[in-house]
Amino acid sequence: MRTDEFNVILLIAVISWVSAQIIKTILHLIKTKKFCAERLTGAGGMPSAHSATVCSLVISTCRVCGICSAEFALAMVLAMVVMYDATGVRRAAGLHAKEINRLRRMVNELDEEFMDKFDDNVDEYTSRNVEETKDLKEFLGHTPLEVLAGALLGIIIAMAFPIVVVPV
Repeated sequence: MRTDEFNVILLIAVISWVSAQIIKTILHLIKTKKFCAERLTGAGGMPSAHSATVCSLVISTCRVCGICSAEFALAMVLAMVVMYDATGVRRAAGLHAKEINRLRRMVNELDEEFMDKFDDNVDEYTSRNVEETKDLKEFLGHTPLEVLAGALLGIIIAMAFPIVVVPV
């Protein structure tokens, strides 16, 4: 089946991703009182844009191709893998990054105390200045609630979007 002149499944998935990213940015702005442009494209946070995208993909594929289609099966497996990964591996990586950043800040503080006790003859020590390193990205994965919110957003968008299937 075709859906006339554009790929409605892709359009719905993109609309879901954009919607989740905008909501995520607004919620971050409300929480921190600061606008962070990175939230418009970045991973992690509430709601999960990954979950919104793949769930809208599943629902719109089901509506266009049918629940018994190979396309629906592929979309469903993809959604399960993405959402499992978001709450598992990527979330763990984000928690690790947060802890590494905390430890790095502690080392920086110890370095400053150490440097205050010695004179300027420790140039080779300061050449590996830890402060020059960037923090690791902590927003990577999602809590189960963030994934659920993204999934619900994607499902709602896919169900609300009118789909007109044109026979081939």
